[in-house]
Amino acid sequence: MAAEAIRTAGAPAALGPYSQGIKAGGWLFTSGQIPLTSDGRMVVEIGAATRQALENVRAVLAAGGASMKDVVRVTVYLRDMADFAAVNEIYATFFEVPPPARSCVEVARLPKDAAVEIEAVAWLG
Repeated sequence: MAAEAIRTAGAPAALGPYSQGIKAGGWLFTSGQIPLTSDGRMVVEIGAATRQALENVRAVLAAGGASMKDVVRVTVYLRDMADFAAVNEIYATFFEVPPPARSCVEVARLPKDAAVEIEAVAWLG
């Protein structure tokens, strides 16, 4: 099975030796997206940061031929679990019912000291 790297100017460039996304065997896997704008500005306020991270995920998905409707699994990494409700409020606006399966974990630190990082897995069929 050949893997195809996904790249888009609609999301921040990778900060290290990884792809924004990988398409393989009918699946599209996004790398974790932090709330960086495409011009490199970090979005700080948790609601706006969640929205930006999800917009970045959406851009990677689109570049790989998928949409938010194709997402079956999401992982959310939070710097502070106290932000859980605020993240959920924004997150819910990005997915239709039934929403994808999801895990949400608090972590000690994220790249560039981001407040949130979100990755997704989409089924391409």
